[in-house]
Amino acid sequence: MAAKWLLLIHAIPARPDYLRVKMGRQLRRLGAVAIKNSVYVLPNAASVKTPLVAIAREILEQGGEAVICEAAFVEGLSDGGIEDLLREARDVEYSAIAREARRIASELKGRTRNEARLRKAAQAVERLRVRLDEIVARDAFGARGREAAAGLLSLAEDRVQGVEVQDGPKQRVSDEPPKAATWVTRTGVMVDRISSAWLIRRFIDPAAKFKFVRGRSYQPAKNEFRFDMSAAEFTHHDGRCTFEELIERFRLRDSALKPIAEIVHDLDFEDEKYRRPEAAGVERMIVGLAIAEKGDEARITQGAALFDSLYESFRRRAR
Repeated sequence: MAAKWLLLIHAIPARPDYLRVKMGRQLRRLGAVAIKNSVYVLPNAASVKTPLVAIAREILEQGGEAVICEAAFVEGLSDGGIEDLLREARDVEYSAIAREARRIASELKGRTRNEARLRKAAQAVERLRVRLDEIVARDAFGARGREAAAGLLSLAEDRVQGVEVQDGPKQRVSDEPPKAATWVTRTGVMVDRISSAWLIRRFIDPAAKFKFVRGRSYQPAKNEFRFDMSAAEFTHHDGRCTFEELIERFRLRDSALKPIAEIVHDLDFEDEKYRRPEAAGVERMIVGLAIAEKGDEARITQGAALFDSLYESFRRRAR
């Protein structure tokens, strides 16, 4: 049975000057943490072993010393203690993502939309998305800050994409629900879009098809309806998230939908308006789903099972 940990023990030469900084940056990128001076630990996984060997070889080639070994800790450090160190390191990284995403979201809230500002913010959000994906990939033990970072980044993306902007041509929507329509939304679906897609297929348009686009300026074809995006037929409006807006527009009066709408509202707006106790669990499951499933259609399919179960629990409670 393979040991749980990999250790890099090294002595980096004083010259060249850049080598210590370079090796430190590469070790951080792998997710390694120092347990003593010049001793770094990582989970024993194939995905990190090859790059760790490459780091050791470069140190050796530059005249330093480096040893990699598989390790099991007997005294002084426990597996749980090392896991905590790795979680703490990831939480520091998640906190940096969350702070920057919050700043972007705050700067865009309620301000006149300026294209130059939006382009700059969109680039910043894209960089944060890449960084978050990298951190998640090395977060082997589920650091606590993951959900907050993902939620705030989704909020910043909403502000950049202008889901509250109502300007632009829209398809005319009658009082009757569309039938077998194509429903268009932004890529990278998270809680409001996943839950709205579930609501559409289950209660509004059972034969709905979904399309995922990147641009804010997407123009719908015939029998296409946009949701949770700029100038959409169905999006944030009058303090309601898209899920709530769909319920209101199609007069869905199922009492089991009300608590779900409150959960989605709080997770999407981050405003703690309803403070549903179930929200934290739903957020954790949505973030986990998004980590596991990179494709939007897969996220919606998996999310439908989640919201089916949530709906059933509230429906039974309401009897």
